[in-house]
Amino acid sequence: MIELLVLAVALSMDAFAVSIGIGAKHSYQIPRLAFKSAVYFGVFQGVMPLIGYLGGQGVLGWVEVYAPWIAFGLLVFIGGKMIYEALSEGIEEDIAQITHRVMMMLAIATSIDAMAAGFALTLLDVNPFVACLIIAVTTAIFSFAGVFIGDRSGTWLESKAELLGGVVLILIGFKMLM
Repeated sequence: MIELLVLAVALSMDAFAVSIGIGAKHSYQIPRLAFKSAVYFGVFQGVMPLIGYLGGQGVLGWVEVYAPWIAFGLLVFIGGKMIYEALSEGIEEDIAQITHRVMMMLAIATSIDAMAAGFALTLLDVNPFVACLIIAVTTAIFSFAGVFIGDRSGTWLESKAELLGGVVLILIGFKMLM
């Protein structure tokens, strides 16, 4: 269960970083933006790992021997991508207005990694629906708080959150091998 909570926090760091950026760059209607971020990011981060899990279940019989290595590779790749993104500029700085369409695009962009990480759920002894619910709620909480943090602190925390999430995913990947 601890692994699942750590995975949920690590996966939520992408959405948290984007939420910080949204709050820092759009200082109007902060409670409404926080609610939007929580709903969009929470729902997408909860659904995408389930898709990855179901896809992983379909191929698990064929690649069962290699499953820990595949999960390791995916988590290291996702973690490395998050670290790379943390060191480069975010996408939310060019967005003038936060509409539902923009939020959906941001939610999809930040949750693609969660779909790949969903494959790792096939290797954990957890109920996939409970796991996805935990990931969704964790992401919603971090996203909601991220908008308020961004509004008050600016963007200095944005890349650090994404960097931490990437490092944690890589560490989870190494743990999968052991």
